[in-house]
Amino acid sequence: MESIYKKEMKVMFSGMMGFIFIAVMLVVVGIFTKVYNLGGARAFSNFEYSLNGGIWAYLVIVPVLTMRSMAEETRSKTDQLLFTSPVSMSDIILGKFFAMATVIGIPCLIFCVYPIIFSAYGVVNYLTAYAGILIFFLLGAMLISVGLFISTLTDSQIIAAVCSFGVVLMTLLMSSIISMVESSSIGSMAVFTVVIALVTLLAQVMTKDWTVALIVGIVLECGVLAMFFIDSTILETALSSVLSALAVLDMVDSILFDGLIDWTVYVYFISVTVMFLFLSVQSLEKRRWS
Repeated sequence: MESIYKKEMKVMFSGMMGFIFIAVMLVVVGIFTKVYNLGGARAFSNFEYSLNGGIWAYLVIVPVLTMRSMAEETRSKTDQLLFTSPVSMSDIILGKFFAMATVIGIPCLIFCVYPIIFSAYGVVNYLTAYAGILIFFLLGAMLISVGLFISTLTDSQIIAAVCSFGVVLMTLLMSSIISMVESSSIGSMAVFTVVIALVTLLAQVMTKDWTVALIVGIVLECGVLAMFFIDSTILETALSSVLSALAVLDMVDSILFDGLIDWTVYVYFISVTVMFLFLSVQSLEKRRWS
């Protein structure tokens, strides 16, 4: 893992890409710091407010950062060298993940200095400030793990970037999407059907077997139809619960704006990150032996 990590760090910073990402993050958060903390009514007391605006920088940074992680290796056939090297698939994935996480971790370390500076000019709530910085980093790490997984599924950087952009955008806009989804059993069934179609497609990409993918899709769709005919309200409740679990921006806002330190949110972000890293490893293992 260490060798992969060093290789990825060398590639990112020798090509200036890493420095550009760090600069973009610092500039974006700096602008919101000027608006919220230096020029707003909140003054210096709540630095975590500025991080909310910086979250939208992930919309560009994550797709560009992750698109080449494995897709470029596949396109240039250098992935065969990785597959035949004495390095496990988990080491490859973790090395690449930690290298990309370091790029967003460096600005977060710099942000840790801001509350200390602000404390010289006013009262700063250190607990909420540093809790906000931590959740800001964990959100970025989670999105990177998703982008890394997507990159393992294709040999095209463009496709990887577009798909990652779409996932990050939907993740950040999930609260708005929830409000637009029709609250009815038929509407809920339609949404679940679309999700099942995406899961079926993902299963085919992972297994390279349409039979297995279709079986998975049919079983899931039968389950949804059974709930619809037995008690249609179950679908409405289930859809609301699923979408609420995906509304990560609401979870982040509860920490950044409301000051509610809910440790289950941190556990949730870490768990999702681990899950997608696991899926990335399995995706590479499938390609290695196929």
